[in-house]
Amino acid sequence: MKQWIYSSVIVFSSALLSACGGGGTIGGDSNSGTNPGTTPGTGTTTPTTPTAPTWIAGQYAAESTLQNFCATPRSGTDPFSNSAYPDKAGTAMHEKLWLRSWSNRTYLWYKELPDLDPASYSTLAYFDLLKTSNKTDSGAAKDNFHFYQDTAEYKKQTQSAVTSGYGIEWIFTATRPPRQLTVAYTEPGSPAATALLSRGSKLLEVDGIDFVNDNTQAGVNAINAALFPAKAGESHQFTVQQADGSRKSFTLQSADVSTVPVHNVKVLQSGSKKVGYLQFNTHIAAAQPQLISAVEQFRNEAVSELVVDLRYNGGGLLALASQFGYMVSGPNQIQSRYFDKLQFNDKYPNTDPVTGEALEPTPFYSRGIDYNAGRLTNQTLPNLSLNRIFVLTTDNTCSASEAFINALRGIDVEVIQIGGKTCGKPYGFYPTDNCGTTYFTIQFSGVNAKGFGDYAAGFTPKPAPQFAADIKGCPVADDLSKPLGDAQEGLLKTALFYAGNNSCPVLTAAQQAQTQQALSAAAPLQSDGLAIRDPRQQEFMQHNLLRTDIRD
Repeated sequence: MKQWIYSSVIVFSSALLSACGGGGTIGGDSNSGTNPGTTPGTGTTTPTTPTAPTWIAGQYAAESTLQNFCATPRSGTDPFSNSAYPDKAGTAMHEKLWLRSWSNRTYLWYKELPDLDPASYSTLAYFDLLKTSNKTDSGAAKDNFHFYQDTAEYKKQTQSAVTSGYGIEWIFTATRPPRQLTVAYTEPGSPAATALLSRGSKLLEVDGIDFVNDNTQAGVNAINAALFPAKAGESHQFTVQQADGSRKSFTLQSADVSTVPVHNVKVLQSGSKKVGYLQFNTHIAAAQPQLISAVEQFRNEAVSELVVDLRYNGGGLLALASQFGYMVSGPNQIQSRYFDKLQFNDKYPNTDPVTGEALEPTPFYSRGIDYNAGRLTNQTLPNLSLNRIFVLTTDNTCSASEAFINALRGIDVEVIQIGGKTCGKPYGFYPTDNCGTTYFTIQFSGVNAKGFGDYAAGFTPKPAPQFAADIKGCPVADDLSKPLGDAQEGLLKTALFYAGNNSCPVLTAAQQAQTQQALSAAAPLQSDGLAIRDPRQQEFMQHNLLRTDIRD
């Protein structure tokens, strides 16, 4: 289930990931230890593996002397950039010490990192340790957003909006028996949509295994393999209990599913008002034309209110969030104020440690962006000139979605929050590839035009806000009994009521208690025991604020 992560920020450059990679490459010189040799009988010169570097406590080698020296170098051409892979023959110690130097230089809380000898750890296990273990004032982990992903899979997801699976967005309520896994929505045209799998359906069986109660290691492994297929073409049988209580069994074959970021664009009536609604699921480049089309439709139909459904939007590109912020508010409301300003660690008070550029706030981008080239286009974005919007949220609303909310508040757009508390991630990073793995480590925090960015505990809807991260609005539990975009669905129904009455619906004491219980049940899950793999605990990249450079 989508959750966690401020959003990788997008700093546009012609090679999005190379801008994130940082550091130079060195090979074939006396410092690197890479001396060419000749393969007997072939006349072919091949590099030999250099001597592994040594860990010395408190001393950090330059990243450029370690980066791209790989225990298992990739060869050939990167299909996403059409350039040769930068990998050279190296050792696992090269990879681990690169992670150590990179983290020491760019990690937001680098002073809180342990300096452990990496010799007894695998590369990925060592990376897991390169984060702060400190807690927030509330006792929660300070860094919940530290993870890695196979680079090819990462690029596939971000650049082509394609991932292998069934096209199901799940809600994880319990990952240990008795488990509960519910369908939030399905991607249009996906295997799940073709099978007419509906929102609110609860999973009962997987390949004949009792999903709810089986707690054997073999059963858990089989469930995970079926729920998260490794590739397209895998077939698995599922049995669900549908929202109406009936059972349904079907076979799904995994496929490369294209993500449709924007769904259910429509104009609804609330009294005398026209209200625009859209379901916005992820901040990826493919959303740009869809958001433009939606805003043009809303403008043509003269909507006076807007409801943005972000309840399952875990984040993505900060630049895209900035564009959407412009399209919602327009230049008269923005008045030259910025969308977001980044703050890195104290080694870099005035410069970006990844790009080397002087720190400048992210503007509200008013033009289209060529996300492949990392450049602004000549296309002027449409705008609605609104000074109030409604956002529908859950604990899966994260990263760029929270930055969008925070930025609008920074330019005095009134944000009315309907739903549950957001995930709380005012942090982000540059996804950085080394030797085929893309690493995500917190490198910056962000503040809006008023200097506010203290929402690590999430934005919370309150009829009468008390604290800075409280937002005027109505606490409402996610309503899985109705389709998303249905005017009678709980969150949207509440937003429409508020639009017409400027207040939350009056609830009975029993309804208030029921709402609070449902919202509390959405708290992050624990991972002990034989639990199925919850992507909220995996901290998938979709829930991260992605940074990249944009050029004019």
